[in-house]
Amino acid sequence: MFKNQEQVYVGVDYHRDPLQVAVKAADGRPLANRRCANDVSSVVELVSRHGRVSKVAVEACCGSMSFAEELAERTGWTVELAHPGVTKRMRLNPDKSDLTDADVLAELSRANWIPRVWLPPRRVREYRSLLNYRESLVRQRTACKLQVRAMLRQERIAEPKIRAWTKIWMTWLHDKAPLAEETRWLVMQRLSQLDDLEERIDVAEDRLREKAPQSPLVQWLQQQRGIGLITAWWIATAVGRFDRFRKGKQLSRFCGLSPRNASSGKREADAGLVPSCSRDLRAKLLQAAHRLCRYDARWQMLFRRLLERGKAANVAVVAVANRWMRWLFHQAKELRLAV
Repeated sequence: MFKNQEQVYVGVDYHRDPLQVAVKAADGRPLANRRCANDVSSVVELVSRHGRVSKVAVEACCGSMSFAEELAERTGWTVELAHPGVTKRMRLNPDKSDLTDADVLAELSRANWIPRVWLPPRRVREYRSLLNYRESLVRQRTACKLQVRAMLRQERIAEPKIRAWTKIWMTWLHDKAPLAEETRWLVMQRLSQLDDLEERIDVAEDRLREKAPQSPLVQWLQQQRGIGLITAWWIATAVGRFDRFRKGKQLSRFCGLSPRNASSGKREADAGLVPSCSRDLRAKLLQAAHRLCRYDARWQMLFRRLLERGKAANVAVVAVANRWMRWLFHQAKELRLAV
């Protein structure tokens, strides 16, 4: 045991190996700033010799969540994840190095200015990985379909006036499309790849369906109008707990559904939606809003009212999604459900 009980603050610039660890005293004095192996025991040994740890700040990036969780569990220290984009903007020094990054994190921790990022439990991170895997498969499926349609345009083949990728359209593509020999072979390869992707997507969705009963929040979300299995999982893994937000407006902004202010002087304007959010989550919420605008009388009425006021259809859909997320927040916050 080290006898020094001075209160210290720690900043960790995370890398796969090594880490850069900065230690500062409560009055701002730098005590250490050196490289350390990517190992919790090595970090504890380095930091503990300088005093009693008050708080540790770790920059959020790939792998840092697991490191922060292990560090907190093994030591009992208060470990916070720092938003890397906000931290970068708060850095005054134009030079960039691991040394300065760790020093800035330690200083922000000491001043209690850390732009915090939620540290989800391990099982939530695993669900996120599963969702991202499914999303990557969906993107590959979309790319395959676009490539097939592009080959048809390249051959100047007029498609029948039916919806693409239906059974009738697929029968026409297989039997009647006048494709050149090599083009037909390439199309068949893409279609075989599509079949494989569809099967893998179904397997991933079955796994999510099996895990859904283990999550009270996912089960509750699936009971709401406009929310299916995938949308429920995206909301649950991104939000974690609704009661960690103070109000619905904050949640809606977190989901990227709030307008971005671009006002200056007497000029007031918006610049689209706030960019700092999960684009996949926002896409799923906008898809849900489209369903609500079509099939739910309450939100359909709001959508039509916005159109009558001269709003564009896409703007009205986003407004519905914004209001809907605020409403969902007030429904869920008292239940205190978790993933």
